[in-house]
Parts: sequence; structure tokens; C-alpha cells
Amino acid sequence: MNSIDNQRNIAEQKADSEDYALIESFIGGSDHAFTRLVAKHKDKVRNLVYLTLGDIENIDDISQDVFIAVYRNIGEFRFDSKFTTWLYRITVNKCRDFLRKKKVRSIFINMGEDDYEQGYHDRAENYDIPGLVRKGIEKLPDKLKEPLMMRDIEGLSYKEIADKLDCEVGTIKSRIFRARETLKVILLPYQKDLGF
Repeated sequence: MNSIDNQRNIAEQKADSEDYALIESFIGGSDHAFTRLVAKHKDKVRNLVYLTLGDIENIDDISQDVFIAVYRNIGEFRFDSKFTTWLYRITVNKCRDFLRKKKVRSIFINMGEDDYEQGYHDRAENYDIPGLVRKGIEKLPDKLKEPLMMRDIEGLSYKEIADKLDCEVGTIKSRIFRARETLKVILLPYQKDLGF
């Protein structure tokens, strides 16, 4: 293990310890501890909701539903796993609930020329760059998209992703590499305009 991996592991262990302490404090009756837990993880939840659904209007409502579920079910959390892994599962489930309620059959959005008016091809600042990247990610097959999101959005280590997806670490590294390369190809038509 190199020094960068070692530093990352130490930082992850510290973050896990902080989460565990906040959870124990909340279970012990401290509402302030729950407020701190929400503040620490709300941006990750919002990013995951946005990347999963591509629905900016409902981010706050779904994120709130996630933390309500955490509040109600924190007693079921087992300290043998990371809190972020548990939170990730709840967030994904809330997104699925949302899709079922809206009778949406797929989270994939076709990215085509129809998405942008012809006049918007002249200047890069007219592009919704995060939107383009999100749509590109959504076009990836699940086996590439899931590890990419876990790594780049959730910040999970390769080992954590491998454990969650029941794969070898080498397989996960390969899939994330392929996901990034595929994403470059998907965004190739916009390469000149976006400056990459």
C-alpha cells in the first residue's frame, strides 16, 4: 500500500469514526448530533439523487425523504459497515420509489442533438456542462455506471466498491477505467466546444 492509499484509509477511518460517534450520540438522545450528520452528508445525497434521476426540481424533496428514513431507522444501523454505504442504499431506494410513483421505467436519457437548440452550439458557456456529463453517465451500462458513481460521487475506495458489487478489486478498476473512456467517447461531439 503506498502512502497516498494509506492516507486515504486513515481519512476514511476517521470519517467513519465521526459518523459512528454522531450516530451513537443521536441514539442517546442528541438531536444536534443528527443535525451534524445531515450537514456532513447532505451534499453527497443531493449529488446522488441528481445523477440518478436528473431531476433538479425534486432533489430537495427526495433528499429530505432520505434523511427522514435515516431518522426513523437509525436504530437498525449496524456498526459493522460504513454509514455512507447504508445511506447510499437508502438514497437509491428513495430514488426507485420516486421513479415507481412517477411510473418512469428507465433513468436513462437519450442524449441527442434535439437536446440543444442549434444556436447553442456556438459558445461553450451556453452548455449545461454538468447536465451533459450526467446524461453521458446515464447512457453507460449499469455495470460501468454503478462503480463510477460509487467512486467519483460517493468517494468509496476500490475495495469498498468491490465488496458492495461482489467483484475483484481489479475488475472494479477495469470497469471504472472503461466507464471513463466510454464517457469520453459519448461526449466527443462536444469536445471542442467544452474545451476538453
